[in-house]
Amino acid sequence: MVDNGIIEESLGPWASPIVLVKKKDVSTRFCVDYRKLNEITIKYSYPLLRIDDTLDALNGTFSALDLKSGYWQVEIQPEDKEKTALTTGQGLWQFKVMPFGLCNVPATFERLMQTVLLGLTSETCLVYLDGIIIVGRTFEEHLNIIRKIFQKLQKANPKLSSKKCRFFRKEVSYHGHIISSDGVKTDSEKTKAVVDWPRPETVHDLRSFLGLCTYYRRFVRNFSAIARPLHKLTKARSNFNLTEECEKSFNSLNQGLITSPVLTSPRTDKEFILVTDASNEGIGAVLSQKIGKEECVIAYFS
Repeated sequence: MVDNGIIEESLGPWASPIVLVKKKDVSTRFCVDYRKLNEITIKYSYPLLRIDDTLDALNGTFSALDLKSGYWQVEIQPEDKEKTALTTGQGLWQFKVMPFGLCNVPATFERLMQTVLLGLTSETCLVYLDGIIIVGRTFEEHLNIIRKIFQKLQKANPKLSSKKCRFFRKEVSYHGHIISSDGVKTDSEKTKAVVDWPRPETVHDLRSFLGLCTYYRRFVRNFSAIARPLHKLTKARSNFNLTEECEKSFNSLNQGLITSPVLTSPRTDKEFILVTDASNEGIGAVLSQKIGKEECVIAYFS
């Protein structure tokens, strides 16, 4: 076991420190089960950006920056390191930096990045955890925004992953979505997991499937009506039984994601069209705009 800047040997006050070899790069990520620690942790509530709101604000030319092992760039207070201790079969070790699995880590990191990039408006720079997406309507505007962001990052000194950074693109991948000048669509690499999902055999399998589908619900018209039989099945107290109606719902959601449309980014210079429908069991709506001679969907709601 080596000290790679991520973990160190956890020592009592009676033990002498051991000199270990440094490792320059770490490609392995591991997550410790911190459920017991999380149960007694005072929760830190700092709002994360909603992905839907982020997508609605994107329109233009894009650049995407990604921090290198973002959580591991934040040091833990010395007095709190022992709380992260883990056993490996080769002694007791503790994290020197924020590990995956702690309940307050996402909020802490989001607050850090919002503080580092304070002053840059949501129309030009959006931050979601370790991902930064930059929007510029012209080359000069885009270049100026990148320059300002780099100046702030240089001052705070977080490290970027050069392999994951993309500049001046007409299309970028962002948290399971493909964003372009045409609008927003699902990332086929992510939705492939839904399309290839095996027939659910347990409630746990079904809930996992619905959770992933729900992330893309804005792309599927009448999502709640289609998914209703499956949601009812997750609440059933009797034996799990995927009926013909549920099978149809399962296949319809798969097909809906395969054929999901490109959703247009909203434009403030165009009128919005809102079409709604409701019944005793659900509500549905379509938000769109007429661009040229075509009515383009911005989002589905159900």
